[in-house]
Amino acid sequence: MFFDIKEIVTASMILFAVIDIVGSIPIIIDLRQKVGHIQSEKASIVALIIMVVFLFVGESILGLIGIDVSSFAIAGSFILFFLALEMILGIRLYKDDAPQTASIVPLAFPLIAGAGTMTALLSLRAEYAVQNIVAAIFINMILVYIVLKSSSFLEKKLGAGGLAVLRKVFGVILLAIAVKLFRTNLGV
Repeated sequence: MFFDIKEIVTASMILFAVIDIVGSIPIIIDLRQKVGHIQSEKASIVALIIMVVFLFVGESILGLIGIDVSSFAIAGSFILFFLALEMILGIRLYKDDAPQTASIVPLAFPLIAGAGTMTALLSLRAEYAVQNIVAAIFINMILVYIVLKSSSFLEKKLGAGGLAVLRKVFGVILLAIAVKLFRTNLGV
């Protein structure tokens, strides 16, 4: 079992683009404002576990319950779509019974380890060695942890106006990603 640096770097860049933790900063800050505290460690570890487990057994689990990868990705596109609408329109669609923290839902899943990430992992598995994909997952989770941990600092640096602009811009980008994910997996 040897590590290939080129494969690790390429897989890391693909996962970084799909996870889009930088683009999720407005969502993370918004979640922190709603619940008061984000458990960065817990969210990062749970997302890491979800991604590694899905890498090994994801396609089998989906097949077992009769769901193909495209259907899974389309379902994920709906979640991203509604998150984007919240960001763009400044409305709140997702209403929970006042969660105490935002670590597992919706942060670890579906924001970090969502349908797009799961689909990317299955695609990477077809092209790269598993140990290199696992290394890429670890690298991305370290970056995710750093962004989650510094969300309070980022909020102070950006200010209310900067956050509003960033939230709208990344909301539109997230909406475009949702539409692309939907269209690609619908086969249109």
